Amino acid sequence: MEEKKVDINSIIGFVLIFGILIFMFYQNRPTPEEVKAEKAKQEQMAEEAEPQVTEEKATPEPAQINLQDSTAVADYKSKIGAFGFTQASDETSKLQNDLVYLEISNKGGQIIEARMKQYHTYDSIPVYLIRDGNASFGLHFTTSDNRVLNTEDLYFEPSLSESNGNQVLTMKAKAGPDKFLEYRYEMKPDDYLVDFTVRSQGLNGVVNSSQPITLNWKLKGIRHSKSVKYENRYTELTYNNEGGDIDYLSISSDDDEKGQDVKWVSFRQHFFSSILADKSNFKSADLTSTNLVEEETHTQAFTKEFGASIPLTMDGGELSQNMYWFYGPTDIDVLSKYGELGLDDSIPFGWGIFGWINRYVFTPFYSFLSSFLPFGIAIVIMTILVRLAMSPVTYKSYLSQAKMKVLKPEITELGEKYKDNAMKKQQETMKLYGKAGVSPMSGCVPALLQMPIFYALFMFFPTSFALRQKPFLWADDLSSYDVVANLPFEIPFYGDHVSLFPILASIAIFFYMMMTTGQNMPTQPGMPNMKFIMYLMPLMMLFFFNNYASGLSLYYFVSNLITIGIMLVIKNFILDNDRIHAQIQENKKKPKKENKFQRKMREMMEQAEEQKKVGKR
Repeated sequence: MEEKKVDINSIIGFVLIFGILIFMFYQNRPTPEEVKAEKAKQEQMAEEAEPQVTEEKATPEPAQINLQDSTAVADYKSKIGAFGFTQASDETSKLQNDLVYLEISNKGGQIIEARMKQYHTYDSIPVYLIRDGNASFGLHFTTSDNRVLNTEDLYFEPSLSESNGNQVLTMKAKAGPDKFLEYRYEMKPDDYLVDFTVRSQGLNGVVNSSQPITLNWKLKGIRHSKSVKYENRYTELTYNNEGGDIDYLSISSDDDEKGQDVKWVSFRQHFFSSILADKSNFKSADLTSTNLVEEETHTQAFTKEFGASIPLTMDGGELSQNMYWFYGPTDIDVLSKYGELGLDDSIPFGWGIFGWINRYVFTPFYSFLSSFLPFGIAIVIMTILVRLAMSPVTYKSYLSQAKMKVLKPEITELGEKYKDNAMKKQQETMKLYGKAGVSPMSGCVPALLQMPIFYALFMFFPTSFALRQKPFLWADDLSSYDVVANLPFEIPFYGDHVSLFPILASIAIFFYMMMTTGQNMPTQPGMPNMKFIMYLMPLMMLFFFNNYASGLSLYYFVSNLITIGIMLVIKNFILDNDRIHAQIQENKKKPKKENKFQRKMREMMEQAEEQKKVGKR
């Protein structure tokens, strides 16, 4: 029985893809603190089983005063000076449409609750982006009598009206009958975007315009997903600055940056975003991101804490800043409606050509399929069509294997003939490849061509809003991992659950590698143990994908099954080894012209061979 031969090129291709996997997961590797925390967790399982109180606390609210205490009110007005003209009140105002609910407090004039009306968390709680003091917004400025104030401490007087079918809420912190600082909110029907204007009237001489005025916005991302670490992996501060460049703060660690000519700042909480945009661009912004997640836990309430400090300028002693608030889903169909702002650029499609493929090929293609097919079936159909589109590449790869297999006896003969002269063996082998018209690297090209597809899909499934909370078979959310069994303990790098789709995908890729590399895989000098790699890759994928989107594992499972089928068809019905052998023999008879690179390589090898002979004399 003929032994299956080793196709080094396919192995190299797999190693390259595996290398990309390692690189992507390296970005999310656990820190030493996380490893230490994991060890402590395993040692204290009994303690952790008891109810825990998370250490995370919401952003402190501004100091409250007892409005029924006349002395306290007098002290408050004395502290804030001219702005004590506004009547203190703890009431709130509400803006809402069919999509979003906003609640604005008289204290600070800021949004204290932002709730999505059409979306829920994994445990059926409405999605809140702002709640219970997790966010703060205020202007920091100096008055002409040298009082340093923050609008979070000021009371605003509300006025709710309607304009052209839009709800308009004005909040005024008054320093006199016709002197005030105003926040103006305008909400349109069926729209997540809210017009937001900050302006002043008659404050020239009340506010010290020679001192900086700073807009401070902070927000702690509220947990929405069953896995806080998984959600935190896609929670990120993004901003548009300096001519439309999109920049990001670190996902895995604390980070800070200074942006110039900033169009918008996005505090993205995986599938939902809180965005502040300016109609004429902020001159600059100091941005911070603090990671709050150290380990997987059911009690962690927040993912990251974001902050933006933005200097504002006064014109003629008055302030006028026209902005937008966006509280809504990180959905391409929603964000692309605001084309002039470019908010859709805040979605993490990936970098370079990978992001382009994700954004302009897979995202619209999947949206089209899922518009008339069940979401899981749409993934299967998309997988089939992608694999069929890539079948010419698969054919080229398998053809390369067949050619190398035909040449194997001659290569083995050269190995025996020059077993004591590795340099001469390499020269003669390269000559044989050249005469036969075979490139030993041709098997790597198909793998390289598939890399953009691989990475684009790696980013598509965890970040596609269209997959959020969409069930298929045993998976209740294709954008998150599926669970067929919960473990009473946590395995490092694997988790506390068992996902079935990654198991199926790992089995499929194992059989695929068995077909392409063969069962007899001798270790060659200077080469890694390929049999070990064949077993290691499916195992590594099993661990990595256990905590990733089940839609991604479903894709790779179906993709590998289809690829195996295509290869069986190519092997049994398309390729003819005798015809390939005859073609190679014909190629050997044809004169082979060397290009400059081939000639240079041959000359270098011949020189090395001559030097070796001289050294032996």
